[in-house]
Amino acid sequence: MSVELPFAPVDTVIRRNAGGLRVSAEAAEELARRIQNHGAALAVDAAEKATADGRKTLMPDDFDVDGSRDKDDLELPVAPVDRIARLKIDSNYRVAMDARVALADVLEAYADDVAAAAAILARHADRRTIKAADVRTYFELRLHY
Repeated sequence: MSVELPFAPVDTVIRRNAGGLRVSAEAAEELARRIQNHGAALAVDAAEKATADGRKTLMPDDFDVDGSRDKDDLELPVAPVDRIARLKIDSNYRVAMDARVALADVLEAYADDVAAAAAILARHADRRTIKAADVRTYFELRLHY
């Protein structure tokens, strides 16, 4: 599966959590891949909620957010997030614009959490660069707890 999300905004999210550490290109790519997988899974859950409500349009409530965030306040671009939302759901579903923004908001918060943890792991390893291995290690550790 190709990665729909551009690496540059993901790199920006990592850097704002890095606290002076450098960020490898591979770390941004790994996090973009993880964001995409998480977003696609969230869209599947949202589609199930919409279906249960008799709708074919995904709404912000389906992502458990109110949708009040403005897309200009987000680092992650909405168009690739829309493509991510459609990766694993039936093509008959529509994704409302405010639902796209809501999903981008959720994914950016997710990316912030992962990036902050990856920075901690890099510091713990006594490195000055966040690497893809730090992102992967975060998810390995998360699986065990």
